[in-house]
Amino acid sequence: MSEKPMFEQSMDRLDQIVSLLERNEIALEQAIGLFEEGLNLVQDLDTQLQGYENKVQELMLRHQPKESQDENL
Repeated sequence: MSEKPMFEQSMDRLDQIVSLLERNEIALEQAIGLFEEGLNLVQDLDTQLQGYENKVQELMLRHQPKESQDENL
């Protein structure tokens, strides 16, 4: 099973891909491959961000005073 790259590593790779594509100096086939890789990275990053948002919400709810938790139910 392959390990998923860290969020920051994925963002760095996506930035590299964008820079390569913006320069318009690569072959079309390579550009399409990079574009596909970038789309996959965006999808993975979005999933990771959603997970982080859920975790933050969970932590905030867990650390609210008891009265506030009852109001959110």
